[in-house]
Amino acid sequence: MSTALQTQTRVLIVDDSAVVRKILSQQLGQHRGIEVVGTAPDPYVARDKIVALTPDVLTLDIEMPRMDGITFLKKLMAARPMPVIVLSSLTPAGGRMAMEAMAAGAIDVMCKPGPAYSVGETCDELVAKIKAAARARMDKYVVTNSSGACQPGRLSAIETTNKIIAIGASTGGVQALSHVLPLLPADAPGTLVVQHMPARFTTSFAQRLDAMCKMNVKEAEDGDHVYPGRVLLAPGGCHMLLNRSGANYSVTVKDGPHVCRQKPSVEVLFKSVARYAGANAVGAILTGMGDDGAKGLLEMRQSGAHTMAQDEQSCIVFGMPKEAIKQEAAERVVPLGAIAQSLLNAFAW
Repeated sequence: MSTALQTQTRVLIVDDSAVVRKILSQQLGQHRGIEVVGTAPDPYVARDKIVALTPDVLTLDIEMPRMDGITFLKKLMAARPMPVIVLSSLTPAGGRMAMEAMAAGAIDVMCKPGPAYSVGETCDELVAKIKAAARARMDKYVVTNSSGACQPGRLSAIETTNKIIAIGASTGGVQALSHVLPLLPADAPGTLVVQHMPARFTTSFAQRLDAMCKMNVKEAEDGDHVYPGRVLLAPGGCHMLLNRSGANYSVTVKDGPHVCRQKPSVEVLFKSVARYAGANAVGAILTGMGDDGAKGLLEMRQSGAHTMAQDEQSCIVFGMPKEAIKQEAAERVVPLGAIAQSLLNAFAW
């Protein structure tokens, strides 16, 4: 086998639509480094093809006949854990199902090609996600419940709107955030989160986190105030920036060009936090592909904020944290299980 073939990422497409299977096969097959080894119209065919073709990555439709994608995903993760990217419709119901799929073990989610998304743009994004997924460490994907690892009490000494926590994440971030945020107490400092995720899906993700956390979690809206006990999640397809008026913080949610190939961008959030919160902030960059947020985290550190990056051993994809460490933007490198306590302790450094 040639070197070129050895470096190919082998992909199996699972979708009940023959049109979608054909489009994705044709488009993905044009990209260097991607080999579509097969397609399947339902989970039963997919099961046999996974055994026969040994793909590296699976793309999965979650609305299928005979067996829905979430049920299949749970069975797959129990029997043969592998990177799965969920393709979902851009609807509220699709968003809720996508979050269920992420909880069941999917590594990433994106919208199916549709009227609002050109096929070319969708496939370019999917290629990037496939390549990231192929590097994912599936042995680190299932996060154990380590509620005893962090036992934060009340934060009366830092209960003020002048304190800000800023967190950025991408591939694997849904699982990482679902581990970190529930460990923060109900009166933790106002927290701003950017997770790379398409529009509409962030609504369902915020609702899921809100049900898990002691803090209130909501998808950010323009003008929302930032205060202790509240987590604001940047909406998919928009940037979120911190603003300050006197002692009070709020966020601006706006459209704009992609930054570091992302929207929402961690870089945009971190730079605004560096400008308006400075030493009153702590920043953390978690698992993810690319370099989004590294320069912004460095600006936070230079402005006096405390900063940290998730360590390689606990990352699903050690891309964004690696770049932040390389640029000396992170004061500390911290395992996932210690991130929550480290965020709380940072204000006492």
